Amino acid sequence: MVNILNEASVQCTDSTLKVSEIITNFIKEQGCTKVFGIPGKSIIPLIFSIDDKEMDFVLSRHECGAGFMATGYALQNNTLGVAMGTSGPGGTNMVTSAAQASAFNAPVLFITGHPPLSQSGRALSQDSSIFGTDLVDMFKSVTKFSAKVESEDSINLYLQHALEKAMIGPKGPVHLSIPLDILQKDTTSSQLNYLKVEDPIISGNMNKFFSLLEEANRPALLVGKGAHGAHAYPEIQRLAETWNIPVMTTPGGKGTFISNHPLSLGTLGLGGAQAASDYLDEGVDLLIVIGSKLSDMSTASFHENNFPEKVIQFDIDSTFAGKSMPSEILMINGDAKENLQYILQYTPERPKQIKIKNEIEAGDGLNDNTSGSSEYLSAARCMKILRSLLPPETITYGDDGSHTFYALRHFNVCKPGTFFFDDVFGAMGNGIGLSIGAKSARPNEIITCFTGDGCLFMHGMEISAAVCENYPVIIYVFNNGMYDMVDKGMKTIHDKTVGAKFYTEINATELATSLGAIGRRCFTEEDIEEATLQALEEQHLPTVIELMVQKDEMPPIELRFK
Repeated sequence: MVNILNEASVQCTDSTLKVSEIITNFIKEQGCTKVFGIPGKSIIPLIFSIDDKEMDFVLSRHECGAGFMATGYALQNNTLGVAMGTSGPGGTNMVTSAAQASAFNAPVLFITGHPPLSQSGRALSQDSSIFGTDLVDMFKSVTKFSAKVESEDSINLYLQHALEKAMIGPKGPVHLSIPLDILQKDTTSSQLNYLKVEDPIISGNMNKFFSLLEEANRPALLVGKGAHGAHAYPEIQRLAETWNIPVMTTPGGKGTFISNHPLSLGTLGLGGAQAASDYLDEGVDLLIVIGSKLSDMSTASFHENNFPEKVIQFDIDSTFAGKSMPSEILMINGDAKENLQYILQYTPERPKQIKIKNEIEAGDGLNDNTSGSSEYLSAARCMKILRSLLPPETITYGDDGSHTFYALRHFNVCKPGTFFFDDVFGAMGNGIGLSIGAKSARPNEIITCFTGDGCLFMHGMEISAAVCENYPVIIYVFNNGMYDMVDKGMKTIHDKTVGAKFYTEINATELATSLGAIGRRCFTEEDIEEATLQALEEQHLPTVIELMVQKDEMPPIELRFK
């Protein structure tokens, strides 16, 4: 997209405000009414200012959880998310969530405190400068912009830089480290005119796109996580239907295309559907990739005998284009939605209709051949049950672990934009915070999370934050007493497992109850139905529904072992 500055880039006002007030006004101007974090001495002026402006400071239980919540808030509110932590460990605790926000291309502003600038060079507790824990440097590799504000007079420009980096081009997180004494100083408040978006840039490769598609005999669409960020759901469906092209999604792209569409092949890659793999193995001469870096999880189904002859890759970031498979590639750079709209506008009135050799079967259908003892639930079966119980518009966040790979194969998507999962960074426990942040942005929507006992051990305390803020998320915990993917991987590849089992297993139900949430432990399908219907009916407190699943059931991650 083309971005320009207005002729008068800065309009100064006569008002003088403290830096903390300028920051708070800035956050509110972006449509962000909630800030997630944990207080500390170095950010107290900012927290007081948030309270004065009648914004919500959502107290997390760990700074990483605050970053996850801010990410979920940003994704669902389509605006800036904000996470705050104090200097030193408050900041280091947020680095993981900044990396997770980056994987989601979520525009999150991470603000960390800093001891007074006037004391730099002394031995200080929780020092965030180059003499201690250099937070600016730490955040650089996981954000689009990381800087320390060293003067009260520069705060307006630093905020402008941060916003533009977060929101323009490939979106992503940014970080500002702000010393305590700077926060307390007065400075002139300026109204800045940010970069304005004019006409979108349409790729110059459109003629080549049409010619490649006209020549193709067996094409396929592969839709990734970037389609969520572009909100390109209707354009993708129209492209598929206009040309009669089968659609697969990457693991991170699940939720971008409905599962019961006649052209849906389901998920491709790790945890993918058999229909997608079969179609690929039968030969694809043109693969149209929309919004995917083609990571190893997305390309797990590919091998030297089934690589597509040609690839058209739509992405706003060309960093990884052409690096995942030895195919001839055409890059369509820019916003996927805008480029697809252009294509649909200039598509011939009678486009070539692709003939599909074999009838497409439901991509996310359930294979009932599950293993394990009958006294525990099948995780695969649970996904089918949950799909039948949850309303079609339910928004679900898949956490990192076997549970979500069961969902990739067996939990159908009924409405685009209702399932989110990261298949790149994959921080365990991220789905818990993401779902809570999403609920804070969309209080009238049903928000659920699929997580595991391992993830719950890491970030389950954020359930307490959901209780205190009255965010009634529904969190399904698949409990089998281990880090399941690691355990199954070691056992399959090395014929033994070490350090992957919890010899004292968590009771997620009792944990939830102790934190003030509703907890239900399920051993039968009837238990799941009763607990879910009760959670949907009450919707006043978070509900943790613990599914006691089989320990020896093999998740659909067999491609990981090849």
